[in-house]
Amino acid sequence: MGEVLSVEPIACMIRKDDPAFKKAVDDSIKRQIADGSLAKLYDKWFMQPIPPANVKIGLPLSEATKEAWANPNDKPMESYEVK
Repeated sequence: MGEVLSVEPIACMIRKDDPAFKKAVDDSIKRQIADGSLAKLYDKWFMQPIPPANVKIGLPLSEATKEAWANPNDKPMESYEVK
């Protein structure tokens, strides 16, 4: 894989003005972080060979993503500092 061209926050798009649905999505993401299933999914799709051609992307979890998983938030993209 070549050089990473940009780093941007990842977001889930959800409907506006539905706090119950947002809470359900937030809780699900936090549960997947806590129980390790999100890390397993990342490993499956970015670190392991992907069938049927067994192509391996080989993109380790970035420090920014580790930080985002450690501290989930609702910050807008504009609040992320470009480093």
